[in-house]
Amino acid sequence: MATETQPGMGQISGNVLFYSKPEPLSADLHKGLGVKRMDGPFKFAKEGHAIPLTVTEFGVTALSSPIIFVGEDKIPLAVMGLNAGENMFLAKEGLFEAGVYVPAYIRRYPFVFANDAAAGQMILCIDRAAEFIVEGGDMPFFEADGKPSEYTQNCINFCNEYEGERQRTQSFVDLLKELDLFESKRANFTPANPDGTAGEPQLVAEYFGVSEEKLNALPIEKYTELRDNGALAQIYAHLVSLAGWDRLIALAMFRGPQTPQAANG
Repeated sequence: MATETQPGMGQISGNVLFYSKPEPLSADLHKGLGVKRMDGPFKFAKEGHAIPLTVTEFGVTALSSPIIFVGEDKIPLAVMGLNAGENMFLAKEGLFEAGVYVPAYIRRYPFVFANDAAAGQMILCIDRAAEFIVEGGDMPFFEADGKPSEYTQNCINFCNEYEGERQRTQSFVDLLKELDLFESKRANFTPANPDGTAGEPQLVAEYFGVSEEKLNALPIEKYTELRDNGALAQIYAHLVSLAGWDRLIALAMFRGPQTPQAANG
């Protein structure tokens, strides 16, 4: 999300995947706008090969995508492609393959909270560049009297819930850091030689994940605490999800003979 200033609204700062033209939602600026219904509404996510994820999404995400942690902040991501800029689960028509979980980060688009540096608070924005935001859309942002429509209010509620989940995710990551459970991991691909023998392993990705060795070495009281607060189930969902690298690699080989290129988050 590019840094952008709106008159009287202060400075909006931050970089957010998919959002190229953020504007604070306002009846003055957007009263006649709305969202039009589209058969393929997710085209904007075609370059999202790694999508931010909240901790309560780990269980269902593990069924279709590897869950990894990246960067110093150990941000959790759902991996949806092996190469940067390619979402392998999204068809050209703008629909996800059947059975693939669509993260809340994608489902909240084109809405997003942003920092108003001048006011020191979060404000609701829309991505004005979204192709489905049009004049006289099927789902208007505002009623004739300038009040938010039912559609907009539902989206505001969803964004509020997402923000709450984001904060819970931060607490989860902080706990894993406190317990020193992270370790560097690699996903590798071993191509076959023409004679059928195994070739040299190729690096697909480097990332952070939970160390099973460190997890199993925790004092029993810490392990029990993770079990009781629900964190242990999310940790195991992450660990199970890593088998999804094989699915992504197999899908890449099925679609083309090229060797997957390393993509780190």
